[in-house]
Amino acid sequence: MKIVLTILSITFMLSSGHAQKITPKYTFNVELGLPVAASNVPFKDIMQGLVCVSTYGQYSFPFHLNLGLGLRYSYFAVNEFSVPTPVLGGIHTGAAFMKVGWDKFHNDRFATDVGVKVGYSENFISTDLNSDNAVNPVRIQSMLVEPTVGLILSADERNSYRLSIGYCIQGYGFKPQSLGLESNSGYDPAKFDDLTRYFVFGFGYTFYIKGRSDNQ
Repeated sequence: MKIVLTILSITFMLSSGHAQKITPKYTFNVELGLPVAASNVPFKDIMQGLVCVSTYGQYSFPFHLNLGLGLRYSYFAVNEFSVPTPVLGGIHTGAAFMKVGWDKFHNDRFATDVGVKVGYSENFISTDLNSDNAVNPVRIQSMLVEPTVGLILSADERNSYRLSIGYCIQGYGFKPQSLGLESNSGYDPAKFDDLTRYFVFGFGYTFYIKGRSDNQ
């Protein structure tokens, strides 16, 4: 609770300034985060998120709407303590996406960015058991939807950094057999159709290729 109150206090102080506001135009963005599984149940229990990285270009309109195009990669490793048979490997996911959002500089230092990434992903489940079964990797194609929120602090006219939170929904279910296991590992098969979902907590960097001031 103290951490939340501290963040809210800092945000209030930054957003209450009276310096000239800057509106971004063209930006290049990089985000690095830690994915944390939320569901489906076997995915949440078995897979451990290690990394999620996105890079995208973005154009912001004068009325704060922004549009972006980018690429995204994430990796979940198998938690060896959560499976009945030792498994080495994980899930590689590559995606191309379009981002639609709303951004605003509340003063010359603090901004917010709220949006959603929508795209197409290729998921490769690569494990030693799948290799033994000559089906490595197991390939799954799916849609990807990720609402995101960013709290941004500018360093100067060209650079800023952000704290970002996302909630990724991928359009496929997960089952233990995809790892090469021969059984359901005690999970209800009815749960396998639940969509794979996870949070992404991370940091980002933005380079402002071109901007405009509010009085232009």
